[in-house]
Amino acid sequence: MVDVVSRLPSFALFSMDSVDSLNTRVQDLGEIYGAYLRGGLVAYTVLAFPGVGSSNLGREFGVPESELLRVAILDATVVHESARGQGLQRQFHELREDRARAYGCLHLFSTVHPDNHVSRRNLEAAGFTVQFTRPMYEGHPRHCYAKRLI
Repeated sequence: MVDVVSRLPSFALFSMDSVDSLNTRVQDLGEIYGAYLRGGLVAYTVLAFPGVGSSNLGREFGVPESELLRVAILDATVVHESARGQGLQRQFHELREDRARAYGCLHLFSTVHPDNHVSRRNLEAAGFTVQFTRPMYEGHPRHCYAKRLI
């Protein structure tokens, strides 16, 4: 999927984790899901459970310390050009939200570059709202989205 990210119009649009970081996140702090077409990976997405560590965006959104363990982050989603337009990002949102609910999460957060119109539209269609915008990931602007799970 590195090749897909390399063809984005700007590297500021997507902050890609290293393979080691993804492995750690999956082993300790989350789940990763993939979509395959004809035996090849065409999309992946990450659901992170940041715990009470410093990477928990919940603090920035005002989540009480007592609820930080009930925070999930819709992290990286990459879809290969050959699989775009098939609703994979929407399906990934639904899957990750269902999984977060199953784990008892109350809060879902996600960040997206303001110019990433497709991801913004998909988050908003899934019921997320922009709470604030600030520089993140090497100083690139990010809209910070939230959704409360009931």
